[in-house]
Parts: sequence; C-alpha cells; structure tokens
Amino acid sequence: MPTLATASRLRPFGTSIFSEMTALATAHGAINLSQGFPDFEGPDSIREAAIAALRGGANQYARSAGRPELAAAIAAHVGAHRGIALDPTTQVVVTSGCTEALMAMALGVLEPGDEVITFEPFYDAYPVVCAAAGATLRPITLRFPELAVDLDAVRAAITPKTRMLLINTPHNPSGKVFSRRELSDLAAIAVEHDLIVVTDEVYEHLVYDVPHVTMAELPGMAERTLVLSSAGKSFSYTGWKIGWAYGPAALCAAVQAAHQFLTFCSATPLQLGIAHALAELPADFYAELSAMYRSKRDFLVEVLQQAGFRVGIPDGTYFVVADFTPLFDGDDRDFCRWLTTEHGVAAIPPSVFYSEDPDEGRRLVRFAFCKTQPTLDAAAERLLRIAR
Repeated sequence: MPTLATASRLRPFGTSIFSEMTALATAHGAINLSQGFPDFEGPDSIREAAIAALRGGANQYARSAGRPELAAAIAAHVGAHRGIALDPTTQVVVTSGCTEALMAMALGVLEPGDEVITFEPFYDAYPVVCAAAGATLRPITLRFPELAVDLDAVRAAITPKTRMLLINTPHNPSGKVFSRRELSDLAAIAVEHDLIVVTDEVYEHLVYDVPHVTMAELPGMAERTLVLSSAGKSFSYTGWKIGWAYGPAALCAAVQAAHQFLTFCSATPLQLGIAHALAELPADFYAELSAMYRSKRDFLVEVLQQAGFRVGIPDGTYFVVADFTPLFDGDDRDFCRWLTTEHGVAAIPPSVFYSEDPDEGRRLVRFAFCKTQPTLDAAAERLLRIAR
C-alpha cells in the first residue's frame, strides 16, 4: 500500500489562513472581516453580460490564452490607464484568477534553484508557487508602520541564483502603494542584475492617497516586466476567478505554456462578462469605486483608533493593518482567536505572511473593509466594546 501524503514541497504550507479564519468565524457567528471578498454584488451590467453570453451559446472551451474579446479589452484598458501598447494576441494571457497566473508564471518562467526576491508580509501564494517550481523565495521585510523599502537589503539579497523580483502594489496585506521613486530604484537594481520583474497589481484601481504606478511603464522596463491582475477586486466578482498576465511576448508565452496544462481556459461566459466590464463601464466607474472604498477605509480606521489600536492607514487595497499591543497580551493568532470567539469579529493574523522575520507580524492584525456599511457598523459596535 503506497504512503498517502501531500508532496514534501507543499507540506510546510498547510491549510490557508483564510480558510481557517473563515471557518472559525462561521463556527462562532462572527462578522467576517478576515477574508477579502465583498459581501455585495458588482455592477448589474457585468452579470447580465455573462448571462447573455451563457444563454447565447458561449459555453464551450475558449481560446486557451483567452477569448479574443477579453484579450482585446485588457489591451485597450492597459493602453488607456497605463499608456502601454499591447498586442492582444501575443502579450495577454487570461487565467483563472491572479493566483493561477502566479502559478503559471512560476512554472513557466522559473527553473529549479532560482531565487525570487519579494517583500514581506506577502500574499500567501508566493512561497507556494515558488516551491512548486523548485525555486526559493527571498523576502525583504517591510516594517510597520512606515513600510519603507530597504534598498540595501534588496541589494544584499541578490546572489548569482537570483532570477526575479516579485512586487505586489498596491500591497496585500499592508495597503502600501509603492511610489514611483521606490519602483524606479528597484527598476535600476533589476536592470543592473538583469532580473525579470513580476508585479502583482490586483488592487490597481483601489488607491486613495497616492497614484498607482506599474513598473512596466517606467523607462526600459516594459521588456522585462510581467504584470498580473484580475477582475475580482475591481468589479466585486471575486468568485468568477478571471485574471490575466500581460507583458513581453516571450514571458506571456511562458505563462501560456503552463496555463494550458493547469486550467487550459477560464469560464467562457464569465470572460465575456469581464470583457463587457473593461470595455463598457462608464469612465467614472473607477473613481467612484475608489471613493466608495476610501469612505469605508476612513470609517474603519476611525473605529479601530477609538478602540485603542495603533493603525497603519493604507494608501490602497481594502485592508487595514493595526497593532493590537495596547489591547491584548499575546501573539496575533491568540488575538484573532480571542477577537473571533469573545467579541464576534474575525480578522487575519499576519505573521503567516512572513518567513524572514515572522516576529514583525506577531503584534499585528489585518482587517478587510470590503463590506456593506451595515456590516461595518455591526463590526464597529463589537470592536468598540473592547475599549470599554
């Protein structure tokens, strides 16, 4: 009888913290501010476009790299918002969410033994996709609350095995938006050491106090930068899992080489729904989206400050990271269990998003504010009881 076990390269990662905290929230009837999905619907016209596609017979396999309508809409969107010209037939790959784009990128681009520099706290898929490709993640710690990029640490982390710089901006979980100056400094390092740059930009339209800049728009970077994004955060349809990669044709071909054997293609009618979203939503949609989330951010930040947290005010995403030291004597996992079971609010313990210096996250907690105002009001009532 063969031994039945998870492969050794994936065994260290266990169950996702998002699944763990959502299950705990459900078990205790807690308000779930842990997992980053909205508790409201996106624009009706997007759903109706997908329904029309389904009823109209668009129910067979799509072109593996994406329906032409969606690839063209992505290219037009990137041109309008980032000033980058793309050939939709060779420089865009549609994937089943950005997480699949990350895995396809790792499997298609990285070789066993390669090293990838990124910044922690990091999205929890980053070490997993590197491990699956036989590569190693080398994190540089962003320290709360300033979250400044330590360029000396980046330079010191580079070895002959370094192949890639992986950036997430706007940054999950911290809400940091990398500045043009920071990206320019990192771009210079990438050019000096001939690194591929992959930039995860799923929150590209959720920015508040500073503009979003993509590395690919900086001088000399388009030919070495692969950009990953998705529809879930911008259009509030996270369950559709429609993502994409764009950049140089050679890097897109590498992503496609893996993608065709992971999912082959994403759901055809949902691709057409997102093509509608990118091509047909009014010009002010993204400004209104940002304004809505800014209001929710400001509300939750004020509540957390009143409750006694030390809050890092995010410039982007729909997450707030706060220091709970004044309120609780224990680490982040203990705090999140206590908050969920005793106060009925679920959040994420962020130490799981660190590997170089997990102690940096053990006094922090991440809340998601992508919720309706009644949900945030109910959470606020419970959070404010902590301070009483």
